[in-house]
Amino acid sequence: MSQRARNLLAAADIVAVEDSRVTGKLLHHLGLKKKMRRYNDHSSAADREALIAAARDNIVVLVSDAGTPLISDPGYKLVRAAREAGVSVSTAPGPSAAIAALSICGLPTDRFLFAGFLPSKAKAKAEAIAGLGGVDATLVFYESGPRLGATLAALTGGLGNREAAVARELTKKFEEVVTGSLADLAERYASEEPKGEIVVIVGPPAETGNAEQGDVGAALTEALQRLPAAKAAAEIAKRFGLDRGDVYACAAALKSASK
Repeated sequence: MSQRARNLLAAADIVAVEDSRVTGKLLHHLGLKKKMRRYNDHSSAADREALIAAARDNIVVLVSDAGTPLISDPGYKLVRAAREAGVSVSTAPGPSAAIAALSICGLPTDRFLFAGFLPSKAKAKAEAIAGLGGVDATLVFYESGPRLGATLAALTGGLGNREAAVARELTKKFEEVVTGSLADLAERYASEEPKGEIVVIVGPPAETGNAEQGDVGAALTEALQRLPAAKAAAEIAKRFGLDRGDVYACAAALKSASK
């Protein structure tokens, strides 16, 4: 932890926590006894109002179980409401799994998009991936062990066989970074459920200087006879050097028209 974070916790009147058992261990390690209030994704507007009211005359510190608050962790509504109420909000920057993974995975970092957790249901996941297909940047996702294999397979189908990395337990004892193509990683984790906090990094689209020429519409229609819309769009976009999102929109329109 940074000294600034330690100082803030020492000065705190109230510590807003995801799980008092987790933060309790941290406070004990620092030799601190503090009043804790639970704040997570299930907290109500009344919970936020109570914390904001307390922050008018006291120091309230928001802590996440791991990583940085608000980065796929609770806190956005609380910070927004506090600022709207005129309550001063400051930060004590700390570890972020997304940035840590980018720094050691060996993929381009000049431009990246943090996409958080993908939807759990297959159809919604495929649609979300298709929407990211045309982004000319490295993509960063969070994932859990039980869902990792399915997510890597979906990314392979929706984005093509790009360079990628799976990083887990960053900054901890069992830190591990595995690199390779999306297809190779999908195969590796098809039956393996790694433990811990996981970050998936996917490299940007490859250059399309050798794009195929021809009838895109006919090629897409043929591909849709063999593949789901997301996979068909990925295949055609790669072949013809087109924006994957645009091709997916055409594929969805063709699917709808054929019903």
